Amino acid sequence: MILAYDGASVDGSLYLDVVGLARRSPGWLDDLVSAWSTYGLLLFALLMCVAWWRARSSAPTVAVTALAAPLITLLAFGVDDLLKLAVREDRPCRSLRTATLEICPPPGDWSFPSNHAALAAAAAVALLFASRRLGSIALVAALLMAASRVWVGVHYPHDVLAGLIVGTLVALPSAWAARTKLAPFAERLTTTRLRPLLVGS
Repeated sequence: MILAYDGASVDGSLYLDVVGLARRSPGWLDDLVSAWSTYGLLLFALLMCVAWWRARSSAPTVAVTALAAPLITLLAFGVDDLLKLAVREDRPCRSLRTATLEICPPPGDWSFPSNHAALAAAAAVALLFASRRLGSIALVAALLMAASRVWVGVHYPHDVLAGLIVGTLVALPSAWAARTKLAPFAERLTTTRLRPLLVGS
């Protein structure tokens, strides 16, 4: 049997306050937050597609940066998942045995850091390097995603905070490198059959 770390001593009381507030909130609000928690990551994928499409009318380097955003997000997910395996923190809904909006994940589905928060933060930061407007929208959405994971009961607040930090720390240097170091590569691609990916007609 694998012994799991119990993170309740960090901010378990705050977690219980949030989950208690969720239980007392109107059903429509809980439904809205639950839907966002489950499907909200699709918005980041949509924003990446829009950023890429718009970047084709800007510059090849911007288009390459937009195309790199999904890869940067996946990289952040990988780093976050490795941290999960290293820390092995049990889910708060399991440690504290409290009723939650979302079904509590099974044992071994570790809580720290939050994958959803890491993915959202990485996507938002990567998008900022391709489009400040879309990146700003994604940043707000990332904060809402992080908050929703606590609201539905599957993460402690420190889980989502750590996830946001991991996603940001992975995406910042990666997106910067894509934007500043791939310019010659992007220009070369415009002379190949991949030109439509970088330059609009």
